[in-house]
Formats: sequence, structure tokens, C-alpha cells
Amino acid sequence: MRHHRHDVVERAVAVLDAYGLADLTMRRLAAELDVRPSALYHHFANKQTLLAAVADALLVRSLPAARAGEGEWHVRLTAAATQLRDALLAWRDGAELVATVHAFGLGARQAHDHVAAPLEDSGLDARWRAAAADAVFHLVVGHATAEQTHLQASSAGAIDAGPQDGPPASAFADSLALVVDGIRARSLRPV
Repeated sequence: MRHHRHDVVERAVAVLDAYGLADLTMRRLAAELDVRPSALYHHFANKQTLLAAVADALLVRSLPAARAGEGEWHVRLTAAATQLRDALLAWRDGAELVATVHAFGLGARQAHDHVAAPLEDSGLDARWRAAAADAVFHLVVGHATAEQTHLQASSAGAIDAGPQDGPPASAFADSLALVVDGIRARSLRPV
């Protein structure tokens, strides 16, 4: 049976969600699709480009469309960051996957763009908008990674804590509020 690129990505998403990023290998994916690993390279040059496609698929499924004009920019920025966090936490190892792909410069661009879009109305120049988007993106990904790591370590019995003992959502909200307040303060400074 011949698989299309979409079929490979769909199966990779299922493997990721069932087994985690460490077990999303070309060999395992090929076995799931009942093909030889070399057949996957017809669709993807390497594992990194496959991971980029998987990250993009997860984000398309999980991130709501940006809504322009609903509330002030800082309110939309807070909502966008919270939506991104929720999207990353919706998938096993979602935060680690997006962080990896983003660091490689191969994909997950919509995650960064999702938090950058509200900043267009902030009054900041391009340099500070880029810095602000980076700060919010890294806060979201870092916090979500910490949450997922704690949950997995707890589930595996590697730490003596329950899933409920991980970083609370309020810690994310507080951290985000501090960052957004800093961005707002910068936006009010004269150029």
C-alpha cells in the first residue's frame, strides 16, 4: 500500500501522542505504516523535517484562528499565549516538539506568529515587537515543557509527587502577566 505524506504525518501524530517524542522514530513509524524506513524518506528528507510537519499539524489542529480587533492588544496577547499553552499541553510532548522544531528553524512558525500577531497594534517598533514575541513564545514553551515533564516524571514514578503537584496554571498566568506588563511599559515609552 502506498502512503501519502498526509498519511505519514497522521500516523506520526498518533505515535507521538501514544508513545511520546523519544519513541517517535523513523523505524517505529515505518513499522506502524507497514513499510520499510527508507520509504518514509520519499516524503521527508530526514527525521527533523518529519517532526516539523508533525508540529505544524498539531498546531493547525489545536490553535484557534487569531481574532483581530477583539480587545486591546495586551488582552489579545494574553489570550494568544494562553491558547498556545493549551495547544501545547493538548499533545504528549507537544511543548518539547514545538521547541525542538522552532530551534531547528524548520517549522512551528504559527506558534510564534500566534503570539506575535497581537503585538502589531502595540505601538512598539519592529525590534521590540520581535523581542516581545520571542519572550512570550519562550515563556509559554518553557512553562508547558516544565508541566509536561513533571506530569511524565510523576506518571513514571520517577518523582515522589502526583500530577497535581506540578506547576499550577496560576504560576503561568502570573509569569505571563509580569511579561505582558513589561511589554506594555515598553510600549508606553517615547521612541
